[in-house]
Amino acid sequence: MSEIAATTVHEAYAFACMKCGYGWEQSYEIEHHVDVHGHAFVVYTADGERVPSPLSTPTCTNCGGHVVRIMRAGRVAGVQELMRKQQTPRAADAAAKDRTVSSAAAPARHWRLSDLLHPFHRR
Repeated sequence: MSEIAATTVHEAYAFACMKCGYGWEQSYEIEHHVDVHGHAFVVYTADGERVPSPLSTPTCTNCGGHVVRIMRAGRVAGVQELMRKQQTPRAADAAAKDRTVSSAAAPARHWRLSDLLHPFHRR
C-alpha cells in the first residue's frame, strides 16, 4: 500500500476571469493523504476527474487566461440571478415594442468583468 487516505473534504469556489470577464463555479472533492513516508499531500477531483489545485493555477474555462479571481461559492450564481432579474423588465419592454421577435432568437448575454464584480465592491 503506497498511501493512506486521511480525509475527503467537499469545497466549491466561484471564479471570475480578469482577462475576458467570464464567471463560473466549480465543486471539488479534496482528498488529504499521507504517503508511506509520512508526507502529507492533497488530490483534487472535479466531476470525477483528477485536476490541479484551483487555488494554485486557476485557468479560465472560456479563454484559457490565468489571471482569475477566486471567490466563495455562490458569488457568480448570485450575480447571474441579479442580472437576470434586471434584464427581465427590459426584455418585456422590448417584446412589447416588437412582437415579431421570439425570445429564442435573442442573442446570448455576454458577461463583462464589471457585471460580475460590481456587486462585490466594498464601499
